[in-house]
Amino acid sequence: MKFSQYSFTPEIINNLEKIGFKKPTDIQYKSIPAIMKGEDLLAIAQTGTGKTAAFAIPIINDIQKKKRNHKESVIRALVMVPTRELAQQIGEVFTKLGKGTRVNTLALFGGVDQESQIAKLLKGVDVLVTTPGRMFDLHHQRFLSLDKVQTLVLDEADHMLDLGFKKDIVDVMERMPKVRQTLFFSATINAKIKKTAYDLIKSNAIRIQIAPKDPVSKNIKHSVAFVKMDDKRFFLERLIKENPKSKILVFVRTKVRAERVKKAMDRVEIESMTIHGDKAQKDRSSVMNFFRTGKVNVMIATDVSARGIDIANVDYVVNYDLPDVAENYVHRIGRTGRGKEKGDAVSFCANEEKPLLDEIEKFVGKPIKVLELKQDEYRQTVDFSEDTSLSVKELMGQIEELDKKVKKNKKK
Repeated sequence: MKFSQYSFTPEIINNLEKIGFKKPTDIQYKSIPAIMKGEDLLAIAQTGTGKTAAFAIPIINDIQKKKRNHKESVIRALVMVPTRELAQQIGEVFTKLGKGTRVNTLALFGGVDQESQIAKLLKGVDVLVTTPGRMFDLHHQRFLSLDKVQTLVLDEADHMLDLGFKKDIVDVMERMPKVRQTLFFSATINAKIKKTAYDLIKSNAIRIQIAPKDPVSKNIKHSVAFVKMDDKRFFLERLIKENPKSKILVFVRTKVRAERVKKAMDRVEIESMTIHGDKAQKDRSSVMNFFRTGKVNVMIATDVSARGIDIANVDYVVNYDLPDVAENYVHRIGRTGRGKEKGDAVSFCANEEKPLLDEIEKFVGKPIKVLELKQDEYRQTVDFSEDTSLSVKELMGQIEELDKKVKKNKKK
């Protein structure tokens, strides 16, 4: 079935054609009809499969049809998300899909001045995409009302509940009309979160689960390399230099570690930028824009940003540190291979991280392909320890010379 065969408004059909959306993805095909009927929904699908459009298209279509008779803008759809970056990106999707319609969308989040956000709210907003903190701030200040909300969307619902937002979600629901639609969307969900989700939606809610046996997209080739903790920076440098035109997203465990890895890349003249919770929102937005437009091809991120990075053409995801939670592995590597694109994900695993790798392999349901790095050939004459008196650049120079010798010997 093609999008042109749906009973969408002409503006939406036109926008879908301009964007290049011809046929719905599996999650869109199964979700859109149920949402258009007003059903509650619990939808689980891999990252990069078009979940945002799955709820944005029918919501925009419904509001556009209703505004033919009621022109005023009131918040009819509320989309709650766990991170600022995700709020921004979902807001952009709504704006793009709603171009030329009467549907007004606002992405609301903290870390920026609230005055411009208040001004937009006062002009009228139909769709509010928001993080809980800033929304409650402005609700308590009486700049926004939720009593006309018809649809509540919890995107990355498992992460919202894992972060302890259940009370916030319940508080939001109490401020909404009792008759409403609730939509849960996520890439992963466990038994505990599933129970909580069903407590918050209708008992007859529809459940949709796409590719439940393999949470990793088939478009992603993922592998693991066993690397000593202190050697990871050398192999990251090697990967970046061997793929100079590639867009590479590097995940680390902590904010401090992100800055350390950046400094290590600075020392070998590789330009990179970091994104994490300690950065001001203005700086985080700037980093995302630089990475999106290709002004900088290497971005180092923490897990707080994993679900907020929806950038096209990410060639490599590097798990510099393995995530503490196995589910986060799926969200991390899902930043590549999105839609119809192909992607590569490489994880560096130190000896002390092997228990984390075991948990990840259990979660994805199969072993991850092991990359052979032939590290021993380098260590015969090069000491990678932190105490070396050589600079990183000098060390890498020795490594390159050894690499040439190894290749030359193999040819012989």
